[in-house]
Amino acid sequence: MPDVREINDAHVAEPGLAVVEVAAADDQTAFALQEVLATRWATATADRTTRVPGEPGVRLRCYLDPRQELGT
Repeated sequence: MPDVREINDAHVAEPGLAVVEVAAADDQTAFALQEVLATRWATATADRTTRVPGEPGVRLRCYLDPRQELGT
C-alpha cells in the first residue's frame, strides 16, 4: 500500500510554511531536487521515497520554510 500521509495542521500552521511533494522518475532525481531546495531554504528533508504499485516513478515529501532563506 502506498505511503499516504496526511498533511496536518502543524505542517502549514502559519503563512510561509510549505509542504513540497515531488514526483520523479527515480530516487536520484527526487533527492537531487530536495537537495536543491535544502540549499536555498530551511528544509526538513526526507530520507526515502515512496512508490505507488502500478504507477511509474517515485514520490518524495519534504517540508520547507521559504521565509528562512539560506542563500542564493
